[in-house]
Amino acid sequence: MQNIAVIRLIEGRLAWFPPGTSEEPLWLDQASARENLRAVVMQRRMNVGFALPASDVRLLPVTISADEKKHVASSLPFMLEEQVAADIEDLHFAHTAGDQDTLSVGIVATSRMESWQALVAEFPGISQWIPEPLLLPWQEGEWCLVLEAQGAIARIGRCEGFGIEREMLSTMLECAAQEGEPPQAVIIYGSDQAADTALVPETLRDSVQWRRGNLYSALLLNDKEEKPLNMLQGAFAPRLPLKRWWRQWRAVAAVFAVGLAVQLIATYAEYRGLRSENLALRSAVEASYRTAYPRGSAPDPEKQLRRQLDALRGSAQSSGFISLMERVGSVIASRPGTSIATINYNDKADEMRMNIVAANYEAVEQVRADINKAGLQAVMESSSAQGNKVRARLRVGDG
Repeated sequence: MQNIAVIRLIEGRLAWFPPGTSEEPLWLDQASARENLRAVVMQRRMNVGFALPASDVRLLPVTISADEKKHVASSLPFMLEEQVAADIEDLHFAHTAGDQDTLSVGIVATSRMESWQALVAEFPGISQWIPEPLLLPWQEGEWCLVLEAQGAIARIGRCEGFGIEREMLSTMLECAAQEGEPPQAVIIYGSDQAADTALVPETLRDSVQWRRGNLYSALLLNDKEEKPLNMLQGAFAPRLPLKRWWRQWRAVAAVFAVGLAVQLIATYAEYRGLRSENLALRSAVEASYRTAYPRGSAPDPEKQLRRQLDALRGSAQSSGFISLMERVGSVIASRPGTSIATINYNDKADEMRMNIVAANYEAVEQVRADINKAGLQAVMESSSAQGNKVRARLRVGDG
């Protein structure tokens, strides 16, 4: 606890004790002290804790089983319902791990927590709220007391202590000694040795070790590296400083939002322009297709037109037909008086059936023989007389 600055509520006034300075507090109703503390909190030069008044916080150790540890945050108020006088809905419970199966528990009225929050609201970043008794040094077999003008703060265990008026201290200490093991030493911090010692029951006076000092003096001697009971839990747990971050970054966020909006508008305008251009191009493609093929449906005129162009350029199928026509045509052209009447081409079989008209049967047979000589295979399927000429049907394919 030596490296922590402590804020206390003393007789209704807020004060803080910077570590390593003096035993006198700096009163926070003075502007210079407030600015000094605010700078310390903002720059995080040291840990700052708020000491919860001992008279408002009840401390007690609670023994629990391993199974109860899993749900202790939600079940703790109901476990202690019979040990508190107020309604548990009006109380705030906090806990931390103690020895083995023991929890250190602090109980305080929710209204008190809210009022303290309002008191230190101008010093955001105070992340530890520790009950005053737990700031005192302690070890097994010892009690530690801090006697002040109007009251006393006592720590009598790892998580046991209280704050009370000076007149009631003797009675409280005597009850504590009867309920548990009497201490081997009672450490007292005060300003008047005789008057302070007189507040201790006679049965414990031989164990008194008096020291001049106050809570700050005791705090300097609390050198144990133990995890303190922090009352900022549950509904009072520290939250991210979103409001402060928003104040710091809202100008940047506004500029970013404007830039993003401009970018979205520009992107949308570009999309609208490209969409209109695409529609115009598609209309032009369809109009071009209709100039070549005015009839029929055109779900994809670009693809259909490309197929037609491929056919005109000569695809695998059209090149077979042209090859057949070239070779058959040269044979027919070499035979005067012979002509082709009709042609029917089968692209799958790469063959064609044609009707030819010749002067006589010998001319038809000669044409068939010449086609075979050209590397093709011609088969006569039928023949008939047509006036003074002969009409024959030939099936021609690749030999």
